Amino acid sequence: MNTALAIVSIIAALAMGAISPGPSFVLVARTAAAAGRREALATALGLGCGAFTFAVMALFGLHAVFVAVPWAYAALKLCGGAYLIYLAYRIWRSARQPLPSLALADPSADARRPYLRAYFRGLATQLSNPKTAIVFASVFAALMPEHPAMAFYLVVPVAAFAIDAGWYTIVSCVLSSAAPRAVYLRYKALIDRLAGSIMGLLGLKLISMVRE
Repeated sequence: MNTALAIVSIIAALAMGAISPGPSFVLVARTAAAAGRREALATALGLGCGAFTFAVMALFGLHAVFVAVPWAYAALKLCGGAYLIYLAYRIWRSARQPLPSLALADPSADARRPYLRAYFRGLATQLSNPKTAIVFASVFAALMPEHPAMAFYLVVPVAAFAIDAGWYTIVSCVLSSAAPRAVYLRYKALIDRLAGSIMGLLGLKLISMVRE
């Protein structure tokens, strides 16, 4: 497989993986509705950086590491499951709490702090997701050319970032608009508990797969 065809094939495979529902989608959707577009975009940026990191790791043999050191993949599933359960607990606990009013915000507080938290939450969610890790590892193992050109190493990680950050930017913009946000505010407790339940079930599923 030549370099150009390999790049196109990998981009197509990663795009299909990015748009499939999972904890990243739940996180961005809730952030967009609850906190607004800017925090959701910061989360999308974190998810994109996580995808970039996995792409670089896959280029340098992530699949080989999982095969040679099975406990590394088991540890990733365990840590990822625990992190999703933690997020589920945080979302469920705040289900009945009203959204903070911007008018009451402390003007002396660092305005960047919520966006940094949103960014690192997105990054942590991406890096703790073993599904994403195995998708990248498998796609690269199957489609990476035997002797890739330098362009392959330069283009693919950037493309991985653009796919995830771009997709979740679209999700952020759509779900932070007036109509979805009004629905969220009306049914906040129900939606938060549903999102928390989904996160928690995904976390329990990952932990149950540790021995597989």
